[in-house]
Amino acid sequence: MYRYRRRPNRDGEIVEQLLQLAHQRPEEGFPKLFKRLRRLGRGWGHNRVHRVYCSLKLNKRRKGKRRLPTRNPTPLAVPVAMNQRWSADFMSDALWDGRRYRTFNVVDDFNREALLIEVDFNLPAPRVVRELDRIAAVRGYPHKLRLDNAPELISLALAEWAEQHGVTLEFIKPGKPMQNGFIERFNRSYRQAVFNMYVFTTLNEVQEQP
Repeated sequence: MYRYRRRPNRDGEIVEQLLQLAHQRPEEGFPKLFKRLRRLGRGWGHNRVHRVYCSLKLNKRRKGKRRLPTRNPTPLAVPVAMNQRWSADFMSDALWDGRRYRTFNVVDDFNREALLIEVDFNLPAPRVVRELDRIAAVRGYPHKLRLDNAPELISLALAEWAEQHGVTLEFIKPGKPMQNGFIERFNRSYRQAVFNMYVFTTLNEVQEQP
């Protein structure tokens, strides 16, 4: 007779890595997590990692409000030099015909200089990355970038951009906009000086407004 011998579990490291990445990025599914494992130098096969992913029930759709990792940004303070920290945020308003548009604003926290006000109907994550590169082409990349938890800002595209250029992403706690107080102050001034003062009929009019 043959005696059954259980095979040793060789998936322990995969389990540990997947659980760690899933906790850090709960909004990401298997394809993005697998890419992250590859960037970490893990050569595990796609089917093997997917089998472990499903066995951990990470493929089950989570109901209710999406949970974000714990956010503990450093206290808001004025940097001592340019490019130490930028702050970025979105604003929105509507044209005369009711069409909604958005602005992506970036300021340098050192001197509150407005580095960018990009206006369009849609500003997805790849567009955000492209605009940040456009700023950096003139003045270099920042050490830190302070953000809220908008979908475009917690995207894989922005995370890869930050990793590539050595930029630390600092996310504020949900519902705590004053943790990003410099950009929030700029947004208020911009809304009072532009959005509340003019009626725009086309997107070009918004883009041309200084």
